[in-house]
Amino acid sequence: MVYTKVVSNKSPWLQLATPGATYCNPASHGEGRFVAPKEWIERLFANGQVATQYVTPDGELDINNEEWNVNGSYMAIEGITSPDGRVLGKMAHSERRGESVAINIYGEQDLKIFESGVKYFK
Repeated sequence: MVYTKVVSNKSPWLQLATPGATYCNPASHGEGRFVAPKEWIERLFANGQVATQYVTPDGELDINNEEWNVNGSYMAIEGITSPDGRVLGKMAHSERRGESVAINIYGEQDLKIFESGVKYFK
């Protein structure tokens, strides 16, 4: 499980998520992490395209601590969107959560990605 904070809900997929809130979702990072040049990362933040970042359970950013930034993504970026927000790419597996999954894990788990997407694209 990883903790992620919603940095921007510019994306239709995150319209029902709370900006600044921390969510806990399953992760199974075998390989891969977000990597980009500094100027691109700055541009993504400026455009509101950084959707989520890995954080501590308290929602604090700790980019150099692999316990919280589990795959070493630059700036602990967990999810980004296309410029218009309609495409969302993220590492944690929101689709693996459910009513009876990880019920002993502290914190909100439902980013309401699928509910938000259906509402937008309907």
